[in-house]
Order: sequence, then structure tokens, then C-alpha cells
Amino acid sequence: MRHTFTFCLIICISTLLFADEIQLPTHEIHFSGQKYFEESDLQDALGVTTPGFFQFWKDNTPRIKDKLIPSLAASLKSFYDSEGFYDANFTIQETNTTVFVTISENEPVRVRDINISSDYNISTMVTMKKDDIFRAETFIAIKSKMIAGLLKEGYCSYDLDTKAYVDLDLHTVDLRYILRKGGICSFGKLTTSGLETIDEDVIRSRVKAKEGQRYSTDLIQDTSNKLYGLNAFDSVLIDVDRKFYNVVPVDITFTEMEKPYHLEAGAGYDTYVGMRVLGEITKHNFMGNAQELKLQTSWSQREQLIKLGYFKPAFLDIFGYYTDLGGNTGYSNLEFDGFKEEKAFLKAYLEHEHKRLRLRAGIALENIVITALENVDSSAELSQAFTEGTFPLLYPYVDLVYDARDSKLNPKYGYYLSAYGEFGLSYDEEASVYMKTLFEGRFIHTFADLTLAAVGKVGIVDVSTENGLPESKYFFGGGAYSNRAYGFRELGVIISPKEDSIYGASTMANLSLEANYPVWGDIYGALFTDNTMLTEESYNFKGEIISAVGVGARYMTPIGPFKLDIGFNVNDFSQYGISFQIGQSF
Repeated sequence: MRHTFTFCLIICISTLLFADEIQLPTHEIHFSGQKYFEESDLQDALGVTTPGFFQFWKDNTPRIKDKLIPSLAASLKSFYDSEGFYDANFTIQETNTTVFVTISENEPVRVRDINISSDYNISTMVTMKKDDIFRAETFIAIKSKMIAGLLKEGYCSYDLDTKAYVDLDLHTVDLRYILRKGGICSFGKLTTSGLETIDEDVIRSRVKAKEGQRYSTDLIQDTSNKLYGLNAFDSVLIDVDRKFYNVVPVDITFTEMEKPYHLEAGAGYDTYVGMRVLGEITKHNFMGNAQELKLQTSWSQREQLIKLGYFKPAFLDIFGYYTDLGGNTGYSNLEFDGFKEEKAFLKAYLEHEHKRLRLRAGIALENIVITALENVDSSAELSQAFTEGTFPLLYPYVDLVYDARDSKLNPKYGYYLSAYGEFGLSYDEEASVYMKTLFEGRFIHTFADLTLAAVGKVGIVDVSTENGLPESKYFFGGGAYSNRAYGFRELGVIISPKEDSIYGASTMANLSLEANYPVWGDIYGALFTDNTMLTEESYNFKGEIISAVGVGARYMTPIGPFKLDIGFNVNDFSQYGISFQIGQSF
């Protein structure tokens, strides 16, 4: 049995997990009599402190700061009014150590009638229904949602009137929504200020709110994200408050980055390469125009890497279509079981983005040297095949991506399509002539709280010369983005549903299906199946398939989910893998 546990921990700059807290005078506090609200709801609303989930060692007695006790009655009244309980009464008893709160919620105000007069469909936005308890916060949120929807669709000259007529004697409320959407707005002329070393063409290459285009808050947010993505500004302020006959000028004020150098250093551990130290230094706005120069290094006992990267936005303007220039050069040395692969490389590319589409085309030069390790036992079983020699490679490549997902960090809906191809050229007698292609499709849809995802991949390597290719150019399976019953690149050409070889595949197909469902707060459970085919011959899609099933846990964070999965070969449950990753795989 091959058992791989993949876990990588990178330490950069961390804050202290255990810090001394300033202790203020407090009282214990207890609530009774409430029917519509949990005690935790009242605690959150009134500033009552209780230990968090990860502070299990602390006393879990709810406590309120003494300075909040004098305003406790007013805070309770405000909370219950906002929740529709205008007749709620409270009795507060205080001792030297404890506050006891007895609550009589009484009859709440409920929605009696909803009247909508609108030339724009807002019925789905009105989430309150007849007989619902009237919550002021929900009423305000509905209005905000209407405004956001109008601005997103380009209606910036709307006339919206919302009213809530409350009858405290009858404990009812009548809701009125009157809306006239007005005409469609468009973006006007772009003006910029604060630029010192960056040309306006660079800015225009990132502005999605272009003159004459239909107004949309999504395009304003996209513009902000793209401008900050240049990593050349401390602040970007986009002003769209002016309006002339449904034309909205775009005024952007910039503050260029005062400290353009960015340094990262850390250490990590990987179960394959062992302990690893990392370093990176970046010069943002290198020589102006938001250019970037980056030096990356990493070192471990098995792997060494140094890479220098360069990026220049808006390198070319072809009939208004801006194209970026990028490239990198460097050296890597990676030891496998029985051999090592040294690689010197140089890459350059042009890239253009348009809405959801990204196209990158470039050329790469690599010189790969594979040698057997001298200190390896000749009788030891290899985990991956290899051919000694020098492999000079020159290949143009194309990478096309169409991303229609609703989020890159944690998508709930949409799809993602990509196509990659590299084409080896015979620039000398030792160079390999080959074609490598990889296609991928991801489809995501959510039903209520259940998110379903499918990820399919197909790849082909077709070698036209006898020089061959280094094994790293062929396909292997295993890992968090492939078959999770195996470790990363642990799965070679498949011989049977239980057995694989040490050789890389010329044809690959992989289908993964996954279902995620919330089980508690930000913690989700997952069920998945991974199905992998790896064949020795190019274009051979009739090979054996290894299928895996498994379960996983996800913890949702602002930077994407933390995922832990365990997968089993369905035909041999003694073969399993455990994988950990940060970020979504679909």
C-alpha cells in the first residue's frame, strides 16, 4: 500500500495567538422569558462576551462589562423594536456579581399588506411576506437590494419610495414600494489625477467602465480590482457621483505606492521535499508604468529553485486592445526517487484579457538534464521511470481561459473552460518535436445549500521524433486536483482498476464529481468521486480506469476554503490518500 499524506505549512509573518487581554470589571448576565430569540442572539446584540469556539479552555460564563449595564434597558428596547416587538417589557435585577434579565416579548408587529407599484421587476427582492414579523433591518436591506439591482442593470436615475405604515394598536404594518426606473445610464469621459510615473494608457488598459458603455456597478468594481491588481497604488478612489443627462463621468484619483519593495521570507514543510525555506523580493512599479520585477528562491534537501520574473502592463495597443508582456527565467533542481532533473528555462508571453476571456501566447526555451543518483541502491524499486540524457526544448504555447464562475475563491454557480497547447520545435538535432494539449471544463451549480461540481480533464502528448521527452512532460495522476486515492503524481499508466505502472502517460482523462453541504457554520462536508484513465499510447481513450470515492471537510475563509480529503480506490480500499489544500478545486 502506498500511503501519502500531503501537507504544506508556510510560515511568513504571524500574529500572536495568545495575547494578554485587558480585564475590565464585569457581571455575569442571564436571560429568561424570551421565546422568539436564542440567548446567544441577545448576547451578540448587547455586547455580552463569551469564549469563541477555539477558546475552549476559557470559562464559558456569559459576562457583560459594567460600563454597559446602565444602558442595558435602552439597548434591549432598541433591539426588540428593530425586530418588530414594540411592546416588549424588561425587568432587570442586579446583584454585586450578576445581572438577571426577565423578558416579556408580547405580541409582535406583523406584515398585513404589501403593495408594489413598479415598472421594474422587484417582486423577487421583497423577501418579507404577509404575516411575517416586521424587522426594520430586513425592510432597509430590501431597499438597499433594490438600489443595488437597479445600478447593476444601468438604471442610475431611478425614483424609489418605500414606506412602512405601522399600527401599534393592531400590531400590523402595511408596506408600500413605488419605483420608476428611469432611463438607462452610460459611462462618460474618464479623468485621472495623481499619476506621477504611470502613463494613462496603463490605466485605460485596466478600466472596464469605458466611455459609452452601459452603467454598471459590477464594471466599477471590476475596474477597482484591476487597478489595484497592478500593485502600483496605495489608494484608488473611483468617483461616479456626477451625472449629466444619464451620462456618468468616471473620475479616478490615485496615490502611487510609496514603498514599492515587498519582501517575503518563510519556512515550510512538504512530505515530499521535506523542510523548505522560501524567499521573494518584488519591486513594484519598476522604472514606472506599473512594471514589476520579482526574484523568487526556495531551497530544500530535494529541491532548489531560483526564478526572476518581469511584467509590463499595456505593452501593446492594437486597435484599442491592450496586451501585456511577461516573462521569467531561472533554474531548478529536483530530486526524484533514483534520479534528479535539472532545468534551465526562459519564457516570454503576451497576454490579453477581455471580460471573462484570457488569452496568453508565448514561447519557452528549456534545457532539461536528467541523471541517475549515484547513492541509490540499484535493486531498489523506482516510483517513477526516467531516461538519462539532455533534453533541449523550444516550444511556442497558447493558454486560453474562459471563466464564467460567480467567484474565483469559492464559486457557487457557473462554469470554467480552458485549453492549453505547446508545440515542440526542431531547432537542432537533439531537440524533440512534440505536441502537448490539455483541455479542462468545470461546472458548478447550487441547489439551496447543496453545491454540486463536475471537473473534467483530457490531455494528449504526441511525440514525433525518437529523441523522446523527459518524464515530467508526460501525464501522471494523483493529488488534490486529480485522483485523491493517491499522492501527487503518484499514479502512472494504469494497467488495471487496482494497478498502475511507473511510466508517464501519453493520454489522460479525469472526471471528478463533488457535493458540498454545510454542516455547522463555516464548516462543510463533502462527498466525491475521482475517475482517472492514463494510457501509454497517444489518443488512446480505451484504457483501464481507476476510480476513487471519498469524504472531505471544508472550512470556508475569505481567501477560499481549507480542504481536507481522504479518498479510497473503490476496488482496493487498502489504497488510500489524504490530501490538504487551500483554495477551491472547481
